[in-house]
Amino acid sequence: MSQGHTQSNTQLQCTVTQQQWRLAKEFRISRGVKTQADVVVVTLSDGQHTGWAEAVPYARYDETVESVMAQISHVAPQLTNATTGQELLALLPAGAARNAVDCALWDLVAKQRHQSVDQLVNITTLTPQVTAQTLSLDTADKMAAEAASLGERPLIKIKLDREQVLERMRAIAGAAPNSRFIIDANEAWDIDLLTQLLPQLKQLYVALIEQPLPSSDDHQLAGLEPEIPLCADESCHTSDDLPRLAGLYQAINIKLDKTGGLTEALQLLSGAQQQGFIIMTGCMVGTSLAMAPAFLIAQSAAFVDLDGPLLLATDRDHGFNIGQGEIKLLPSELWGGASNVNNHQLKKII
Repeated sequence: MSQGHTQSNTQLQCTVTQQQWRLAKEFRISRGVKTQADVVVVTLSDGQHTGWAEAVPYARYDETVESVMAQISHVAPQLTNATTGQELLALLPAGAARNAVDCALWDLVAKQRHQSVDQLVNITTLTPQVTAQTLSLDTADKMAAEAASLGERPLIKIKLDREQVLERMRAIAGAAPNSRFIIDANEAWDIDLLTQLLPQLKQLYVALIEQPLPSSDDHQLAGLEPEIPLCADESCHTSDDLPRLAGLYQAINIKLDKTGGLTEALQLLSGAQQQGFIIMTGCMVGTSLAMAPAFLIAQSAAFVDLDGPLLLATDRDHGFNIGQGEIKLLPSELWGGASNVNNHQLKKII
């Protein structure tokens, strides 16, 4: 099922479309359960070339599919061949709407200039990346069984709440003895639980902990010298957040649906590197189209979490090849390639 509408201006035609992609199985985190991915797709056309991109509205940031589509429709008449990603920073706030438009612009410009997006951003060589594979929140036994089913994965991401943290992690570590782990608490812990758990989690090969505390409690991390690096996720959206995060977190998670696209993601990456943050790049649950621009950020990341397509029942044509914990090279037929393909013909959603 899909629904959408089209607006035109003198140079670019903008189409915004809603899609639903069924998940392979129920996906649970500390704040809720998902059974499908609700995404917004934007296509931009100059009449000869077409660029497209996907964004995932996120309720945690007060976004809905309808609000994101409305934001895009509002700015669509202002989009021309002269519009740049830098100009979008003034037209739209950081978030899913700007992400979709910005990444569609990058794809369109690549096709207009007959250069790939990696060339446009001066990446000389793209390389495959180890990506985390995510375990949905469940009982210790079921999470351990899921970890075992993944086989020899180098990096596994664990969704946890505040209950039975050590019981779950011990079971998972026992089932995947050769893996390293990222824990994502999605703001479910408090400072007392964090400090109590850190030494024991270090012994269980936990390499990174994402957003242990609510973003409103970030100040409680001041002065903490954690045994495991702490990564700002919900607390980090754009480069403007970096001064506030310094001294609180050791790492940041760059997600394009938070930054509002590749343009600001590149600025956040540069600023974070200059300030010595460990770089992670992550994703919402979406198709390979949403992962494609993030794969460029992954080239500079110590931790990569772009397994969204593996959580879906089906993916787009020309999607990423992800196998044995590795995400292969960016498929130019999908996004960011130098030659135009008829990619605005949207795949039927199962």
